[in-house]
Amino acid sequence: MHSIRTLGDLKASGYRPVSVREEMRRNLMAMIRRKETLFPGIVGYERTVIPQIQNAVLSRHDFILLGLRGQAKTRILRNLTVFLDEVIPFVEGCEIHDDPGAPLCAACRRRLAEKGDALPVAWLGREERYQEKLATPDVTIADLIGDIDPIKAAAQRLSFSDEGAIHYGIVPRSNRGIFAINELPDLQPRIQVGLLNILEERDIQIRGFPVRIPLDVLLVFSANPEDYTNRGNIITPLRDRIASQILTHYPLNLEDGMQITAQESWIQRDSGVEVVLAPFYRELIEEVAVQARSSEYVDQSSGVSARMTIALTENVISNAERRALATGETRTTARLCDLSQAVSAVSGKVELVYEGEQEGPQNVARHLIGRAVKSLFSRRMPDAYHTGRKGQTPEEGATTPEYREVVEWFSRGGNVEVSDEMNESEFRERLAAVRGLDRITRKHLKPSGPEEEAVLMEFVLEGLHQFSILSKERMDGAAVTYGDMLKSMFSGLGRGEPE
Repeated sequence: MHSIRTLGDLKASGYRPVSVREEMRRNLMAMIRRKETLFPGIVGYERTVIPQIQNAVLSRHDFILLGLRGQAKTRILRNLTVFLDEVIPFVEGCEIHDDPGAPLCAACRRRLAEKGDALPVAWLGREERYQEKLATPDVTIADLIGDIDPIKAAAQRLSFSDEGAIHYGIVPRSNRGIFAINELPDLQPRIQVGLLNILEERDIQIRGFPVRIPLDVLLVFSANPEDYTNRGNIITPLRDRIASQILTHYPLNLEDGMQITAQESWIQRDSGVEVVLAPFYRELIEEVAVQARSSEYVDQSSGVSARMTIALTENVISNAERRALATGETRTTARLCDLSQAVSAVSGKVELVYEGEQEGPQNVARHLIGRAVKSLFSRRMPDAYHTGRKGQTPEEGATTPEYREVVEWFSRGGNVEVSDEMNESEFRERLAAVRGLDRITRKHLKPSGPEEEAVLMEFVLEGLHQFSILSKERMDGAAVTYGDMLKSMFSGLGRGEPE
C-alpha cells in the first residue's frame, strides 16, 4: 500500500473507503470469528465490560466508560485502535486527513480539481488515528473544535468566512479516527454544548460563520461517577447523545486482582538481590484492597484504585531489597514486617471520610493491613476460638486446641521480636523458638521451603494478635514484639506502645 502515492494509483488498486465506524465494525467481526483476544492485559472484564464494548462497536455507537478510579478506562480507550485498519490513505499535507476520493475541506477540493488523479496520497497508521484530551476547566471550544485565525486570514487575504482561515482544533484533526475525552464531567457545560453537533449531526461549526464540515470520527469518553457531584456534571443533552453507557468495576475476585497486580508491578529488578514474594503474600496484598473497598474509614464513592496494590507490592519488594543490600544477602523473602513498612502506598491511595481523618492516614493503613491479615487467617487457618459452651469467650480460655501449645509458650513468659532489618537466618531463628508454631504452619499453610515457612510463621503470630489472643508492641521502625495478651493487659509494661 505504501507504494501508492497518487489518487490514480489508489483507484487502480481497487481501494474502497468506508467510515471509521464501519471499518471498526468490520474488523471486530473478523476478530470475533478468529477468536482473537481483543484487549490483551485487561483482566476481569471478559464477561462484563468487554462484551458491552463489542456491542457498542457493532452498533456503531459513540460510548462512555463510567467507573471509579483505577478501573482501566483509559487503557481500554487507547486499545480501541486494534479495530482500525493498519493504514489508510489521505490527501498528503491535509490537516484533517481527508479521503483523497471525497475531500471535505475547501483546500483539498481545490487541489483535487487542479490535479485530478495526480493528487498526492500519504498513509496514516492506526496509532496516529487516535487522539485524546483530558478534560479540564480551562479547555476551550477553540481547543476542541477550532477558531478563526486572523493572521492566517490576513496572510492569505481570506475573509473570515473562508474555510482556509480556520485553525482546526483536536476534534477535526481526529477526522477518520477516534477521539477520546477523559474525565468528561470536568469539561465546562458551555464547552460540552460544542460537542452536541458532532455527536448528532456529525459536523462542526466555527463561531458565527456558516462553515459546516461533516466529520467522520468516533467519539468515546470516560468519567468517574463521583465527579457528577464533586467537580461537575455531564449535561443532559450530551448524555442523551452518547449512545452507549458502559459501567466498569473493580476485580470481582482475588485471583483477577492478583493477576492485574502481578502484570503491572515492577518486580524484576537489577540490584543483584532476588526478592521472593510468596503467592500467599500476593493474596494478602490484594486482600488489603478488598478491605479498603469496604472500610468505614474510606470514602467508597471515591473508590480504591488498583494502583494501590501495585504501589504496595513495589514498596514491599523495595523494603525487602533494602534489607538484603544492608545485610549483604543476595536472596530474601518478603515478610509481613515489610508490608508494615509499605503503608505509604496505602495512605496515599485512599480518600478518607471524617472518621478516617480523625484516625490518621498511617493508622488507617495499618488498620486495613490488620483486617486483611484477619480475613486471610480466617480462610486458611482453623478457628481462633473454641466455643465449647454457649457464651464462652476468649478471656475464659476458649482458644482452639490447635493453637494451645503456641499460646502456652507465650503465657509462660515467652516473647518474640521480629524486624524488617533482621537477616534471613536470625529471622527464622527467632520464630523457630516459639514452640508449636512451625507445626501448625506446615500443617495448614504448607510452605514451599524454610524461607517461606518463616514468613508464614510470622503471619500466624500476626493472625493470633488480630484475634486478640497474642499482644503486639511496636518498637522502633518496623520491629514488633509478640507476647502474652493477659500479661500485657495487666502489667501495662512494654518497650513500645501496644497496638
